[in-house]
Amino acid sequence: MFWQEDDQPKSFEIPDDVVDLVFDIECRELPVDHAHDLAAAIRTHVPKAADDARFGVHNIHLAGSQNGWERPDPKLGQRLILSRRTKLTIRVAKEHSEDVQQALLDAELDVAGCRMKVGRAKSKKLSNQGTIFSRYVVLEDGEADDENAFLRRIVAHLEQPARRRGVDALLDTGEVPRARRVGDPGPLDPAAPRTLRAERQG
Repeated sequence: MFWQEDDQPKSFEIPDDVVDLVFDIECRELPVDHAHDLAAAIRTHVPKAADDARFGVHNIHLAGSQNGWERPDPKLGQRLILSRRTKLTIRVAKEHSEDVQQALLDAELDVAGCRMKVGRAKSKKLSNQGTIFSRYVVLEDGEADDENAFLRRIVAHLEQPARRRGVDALLDTGEVPRARRVGDPGPLDPAAPRTLRAERQG
């Protein structure tokens, strides 16, 4: 079993050494599989911050297929159509926060041929939720047929007992290069939720 009860203290202040910057953007559309192109476009503007292992660019996901709406299919050349409320989120070390905001303000990015203009950002602390999820996971050989093999690898990587009943994953078949494996951003208060370690590491 990969479920274990949490016996850690409930009171904990989320540290702000790593934060999410939530940017306003102007962008009409993006490819469904845009993660690599978006990260590459941003890295050219903030090379110093991007070299920090704590740096990360969130996918712009939008909603899944539901209530009669069908999510665009990249195999058919369809694209995500963004609304004016859509945001760009970048995870950075606090010491790089101001530099990243200044470097990206009014920057115009080319994301796989799609224009994106970046606006102002608001800083947000990481989540203190006891459960986090990933929309995309990378499977190693054999894990597509053996969920427990995937769980054992993730538990070993986090070096903490996993606190979940199982894994439900909607796997994207897009062939997107993985940039790098992130490093350990440093120690945490023992009272911190275990999920916070995963957030800080990317």
